Amino acid sequence: MARFDQLALQPQEPPLGSHLVTPRRGYLHHGIYVGDGRVVHYAGLANGLYRGPVEEVPLSRFTRGRPVWVKSHAPSSFECREVIQRARSRVGEDCYRLLTNNCEHFCEWCLRGEHRSYQVEALLTRLRVLHAAVGFVAQSVSVLERVGLRPERIATNG
Repeated sequence: MARFDQLALQPQEPPLGSHLVTPRRGYLHHGIYVGDGRVVHYAGLANGLYRGPVEEVPLSRFTRGRPVWVKSHAPSSFECREVIQRARSRVGEDCYRLLTNNCEHFCEWCLRGEHRSYQVEALLTRLRVLHAAVGFVAQSVSVLERVGLRPERIATNG
């Protein structure tokens, strides 16, 4: 499970090249801290329903007044200067895809060279479990109907 270190948003500055996370409605938004109070992130849907490119913005615009954490679950595969260079090399890219190229995919690529989103993986796992549960219920109803029991009668007969 990922570990997060909350930042005191006073004068303390996040470490250069760190993976920052801030909550949004229903998901976590990710970015790379590049120094001087600036963050590179995939704007994606961070500004509502309008897809946005990879951009460098002030930390305050990235957080929108919400808390921010440094994600510290795994060490980076690159030195901090290379992480920053990798992040900035994609500024202007406008190929955001919620399930395959989002802000977390971007950060994981900058830090570890992996194109990965743990949020998407968790969502897909939950959907597979839900799909299996629905399939089990449907199969159970089918079996009951084959033996002459209808779900309505089961509910009324106890």
